[in-house]
Amino acid sequence: MSNAMRQKMANTIRFLAADMIQHANSGHPGAPMGLADIAVVLSEYMHHNPKDPTWLNRDRLVFSGGHGTGLIYSLNYLWGYGLEIEDLKQFRQLHSKTPGHPEYGHTAGIEITTGPLGQGIANAVGFAMASQFVGHKVNSETAKMIDHSVYCLCGDGDLEEGISYEACSLAGHLGLDNLVVIYDSNRITIEGSTALSLSEDMRSRFESQNWAVLEIDGHDFDEIDGAFAQAQAIKRPVLIIANTVIAKGAGKLEGSHHAHGAPLGHEIIKAAKIAAGFDPEATFAVSEDVLARFRCAIEKGDLAQREWNHRLKTLPLMEQNEAYDQLLNPDFSRIQWPTFAKADATRNTNGIILNAIAKAIPGFLGGSADLAPSNKTELINMGDFPKGKNIHFGIREHAMASITNAMALYGTLIPFSATFFVFSDYLKPSARIAALAGIQQFFIWTHDSIGVGEDGPTHQPIEHLSQFRALPNFYVYRPADGAENVKCWQKALTMTHSPSAFVCSRQNLPVLPEAIRGDVENGGYLLEARDHATVTLMASGSEVALALQTAQKLEARGVMANVVSVPCFDLLLEQPQSYIDTIIQPNTQKVAIEAARGLEWYRFAQSVIAMDGFGASAPADQLFETFGFTAERIADHIG
Repeated sequence: MSNAMRQKMANTIRFLAADMIQHANSGHPGAPMGLADIAVVLSEYMHHNPKDPTWLNRDRLVFSGGHGTGLIYSLNYLWGYGLEIEDLKQFRQLHSKTPGHPEYGHTAGIEITTGPLGQGIANAVGFAMASQFVGHKVNSETAKMIDHSVYCLCGDGDLEEGISYEACSLAGHLGLDNLVVIYDSNRITIEGSTALSLSEDMRSRFESQNWAVLEIDGHDFDEIDGAFAQAQAIKRPVLIIANTVIAKGAGKLEGSHHAHGAPLGHEIIKAAKIAAGFDPEATFAVSEDVLARFRCAIEKGDLAQREWNHRLKTLPLMEQNEAYDQLLNPDFSRIQWPTFAKADATRNTNGIILNAIAKAIPGFLGGSADLAPSNKTELINMGDFPKGKNIHFGIREHAMASITNAMALYGTLIPFSATFFVFSDYLKPSARIAALAGIQQFFIWTHDSIGVGEDGPTHQPIEHLSQFRALPNFYVYRPADGAENVKCWQKALTMTHSPSAFVCSRQNLPVLPEAIRGDVENGGYLLEARDHATVTLMASGSEVALALQTAQKLEARGVMANVVSVPCFDLLLEQPQSYIDTIIQPNTQKVAIEAARGLEWYRFAQSVIAMDGFGASAPADQLFETFGFTAERIADHIG
């Protein structure tokens, strides 16, 4: 393709983005205009099929700078992903297909929800890791079914975020050879020049992390083309430092931080169009020759997918075909669920459950942030990533969760990630994106309360249960014993559009009597009922056994108490009031017990026996005694 044609295509993108943002009177024109030249050449290299955005072997394109939706939606319209000009005119409007930041599942062609800076870089690493694992399962020397690339567009802000250091360090360590990150180095932030806060040598940083680094003029089509061609042959992750000008082509606002996050203004846009040889009065204009060249993506992608489907049907090895089918269609009925007969920590029972699932489900894999022996998340005799199922994330909680978000959306994998519950603070932004985007990944969080003991208040989660129970579309399971743990997993595996967290104890918990244990389908159930009850005790996890002991104490004093186990508070909230009233009887004194902050329990309880401080360093049994979590003290409180 001639560079003259490429320039016309790039300017079309620039003005579509500028018009969208001006029409909405809101948005970020700078990055889309600065990246337009790169986007045109990238279009020539991308293997994707707009007719089937779910094709497994497509190239993934992640926009880590999610504010660049002017570019994203322009490309998706031009490529033919189903957006129309009218959708571009509805940019950032209520119920449109073109919200302010890209949302997975809302707009075709969006691989993953981005916006919080840095997330997309870790997501891209996750897609590349997923392809590496799946490739080892289904590729052979004669038939490569997974051989796509992963591209990521990022900016200075993405690389300043700590998550980018975590993710890129791991990517270099793993030698992800199909990952290409394009760094839009325009040297501008919202506040002004990047020199205000950034002076590191990006080339040296990435080279030290085992990346190959290429540097180009991001507006020179030949240099851009050469860099993409060179990246295909490099057998490790590639960073392309593209020196660009923010708001390229925007006249007096070109290169200015004022072009980052505000409309350019009608007059500046008109002047820019005149300078580029475009009609200054025409808005949302796309010439037929430009559209035809972009829409070649449909024919090209459809042909590539049909050829791939043909290869898939003629896989030379039966093992390859079976592996692919099992990855694509997991059969949960094959899981041999364990049973538990003795007191144990739920971190231990959870580890046994993880192994049972992983043995039965080829796409079930995961790892811990350097805590597998403590989290009990090692998948025994299942090998290390990328050929095996145990991922060693290192101490990179934030990147770990974002990586597994992408792995969950890859199309064939069911991932989990693990750390101590208190360190969920480090990954909260990624957990929030999982909930927002409806991503089914599983968070394993152990050492769940003051029961952590001697490690003290820095390691004892207090507010964390309340925080994650408050997160919409996020289900926190805190099982009271191994059998409840099994039931929690059986429920969570059916919830394909929500993340789930398993909050597990460090200390041993007694086995609940089989005769009184219920299901977790409704989030909570009446564990123990007494005639003429005047009190209802509610608890989850380790405090369930304490509630049972307290009920016995109260009964000895002539006070009848029911006990309700709530392994998933979030599911209970979704039940009709009629069900809730059957287990939390309205005419009783309602008391919740939780060795954490517990503020959410006031939704159901008049009194909450919980933590008001951060705990202390001592053996767990002493801490429960000190902070009032004994049957005697709770019975005294109730009266």
